Amino acid sequence: MWGDMAQQKIIVIPGSCRSGSVNTRLAAAIVREIDQQNGAPTRISLDDYPLPIYNGDDEQSSGVPENAVKLAQMIAAHDGVVIVSPEYNSSLAPLLKNAMDWISRPISVNGEAVKPYQNRAYAIASASPGALGGIRGLAQVRQILVSVGASAITEQVAVGSAGSAFDDLDQLTNDRAKSMLSNMVASLLRHASWYARG
Repeated sequence: MWGDMAQQKIIVIPGSCRSGSVNTRLAAAIVREIDQQNGAPTRISLDDYPLPIYNGDDEQSSGVPENAVKLAQMIAAHDGVVIVSPEYNSSLAPLLKNAMDWISRPISVNGEAVKPYQNRAYAIASASPGALGGIRGLAQVRQILVSVGASAITEQVAVGSAGSAFDDLDQLTNDRAKSMLSNMVASLLRHASWYARG
């Protein structure tokens, strides 16, 4: 079974581009865990896909921005997705929300629909300085994924007290957090393999 999982391509998307972000550090830990479990991880930065704030009038007049199309294509080329979301005001980061909104719009390339939310497995994770680890924001991310028809696995990671949760190599130091991470990645690879075979 692990041999099959070695073929699964997983894209990891941090919802923050801020220097020193604990969610970027968590994304690094997730990439490492995917690799250790014989997945094929790719980490991107939303900084490489700058987008205007979503506006329906702009979409009607100019279409979906090129960077949204590229981001949707990048996600669609993978079997699974991990969204690593900072928590802002008990919700998700505006940068991430805007990207998720844009790629939910109808997108086609050469006459073929690009559907980044369909036919792949999603996982969600968060790190926060607070004790709850960003879990309130994760609830919002999950709600969005459900609303656009994405398949989000049950297992998730919420790392509290994140300022002291990582070592110098961006590895988690707390055994409970490490266990959550391992379980989430194992489940994601398992679910992603179903989509890859289908």
